[in-house]
Amino acid sequence: MIEKPDTRLSLDKRAAYRITLQGLLDASWADELGENITIEHIRRADAAPTTIIQGEVADQAALSGVLNLVYSLGYPLISVDYLGKDR
Repeated sequence: MIEKPDTRLSLDKRAAYRITLQGLLDASWADELGENITIEHIRRADAAPTTIIQGEVADQAALSGVLNLVYSLGYPLISVDYLGKDR
């Protein structure tokens, strides 16, 4: 019998996320947020500008740290999307 890989989320495992914020977070914050984190800006005429923060975090505590930093900087959170493990 072939075993399926464990796809369950865990508090202590590395995983990739996409975080969407309202506003334009300066790209210089990428290093502060963690390794392999990218910051992208989206500007549309019909909506407020948004920032996409994407990449892997070490665990759920690191994800919480990113969200707390964004909150402390005053950026409204639009969404947090789990992208999977081992990306």
